[in-house]
Amino acid sequence: MTIFVLEDDEAIGIGLSYTLQNENYEVTLAKTVKDAVEIICAKDFDLYILDLTLPDGNGYDICKLIKSKGDLPVIFLTAFDDEVNVVTGLELGADDYISKPFRVKELLARIRSVLRRYSKEEETKIQIGDLTVNTAEAKVYVGSNEIILTAMEYRLLLSFINNRGKILTRQKLLEDIWDVDGDFVNDNTLTVYIKRLRDKIEKNSEEPELIKTVRGMGYILK
Repeated sequence: MTIFVLEDDEAIGIGLSYTLQNENYEVTLAKTVKDAVEIICAKDFDLYILDLTLPDGNGYDICKLIKSKGDLPVIFLTAFDDEVNVVTGLELGADDYISKPFRVKELLARIRSVLRRYSKEEETKIQIGDLTVNTAEAKVYVGSNEIILTAMEYRLLLSFINNRGKILTRQKLLEDIWDVDGDFVNDNTLTVYIKRLRDKIEKNSEEPELIKTVRGMGYILK
């Protein structure tokens, strides 16, 4: 787990890095906005801890940069604890706010809490190569392009995902996708659905890289 820390106070920065490293976090420390911009533009981190007041700018600008890259977790670390600063930070998308001086155990607890929230969000998104399945929204993407699947095709894809790495017999797949509305699904229909699904999610459906045929046994999602 990687954490980026922006803190201009050397003693606090070193102490915080040491504490986080002892908790098995990989820490990258920056002391200025200029250094932070260079580091953040080159790499993504699992969590960002940002001091508010820096010698060449402020943590708000860095938070904006981070959020422009994606929905990444940010905690503000600052000597200011007035309501205006708290609200400003949260409006920029910060996930939490802790004032200096802080207790190490409290900071660690907040870090774990923020990371747990984001890990739960990530559980709804399944990534397999260029294929992304957002199970919370029942949406499927290849790269950045949304792929429209029928209800049966989506159910078939979920069956493969839930059994990734396992060989699924045709009988098992038929059981998983049987239409509760009463539409008949037989062996020939399954072949059609698998072909349609491959046509939509594979780069080359004639030479599938995701859903592979295991001759004489069934199919497997690599």
